[in-house]
Amino acid sequence: MKTSEIKELTTKEIVERIQTEQENLVRLRLNHAVSPLDNPNKLTESKRNIARLKTVLRDRELNEKLN
Repeated sequence: MKTSEIKELTTKEIVERIQTEQENLVRLRLNHAVSPLDNPNKLTESKRNIARLKTVLRDRELNEKLN
């Protein structure tokens, strides 16, 4: 998910996506602990998506406080 796509989402949608991505990351980690994933880069990709979502959410919070 690109940053430009994230910025188009509403704040509520971003919060929902963060929760979904975190649940997905937990599932990926558990599956990887049991048996190796076909593509372990999915773990990194999921963590980066969570970070992007949180960054945009925090940016919006700061902009609201300034206005």
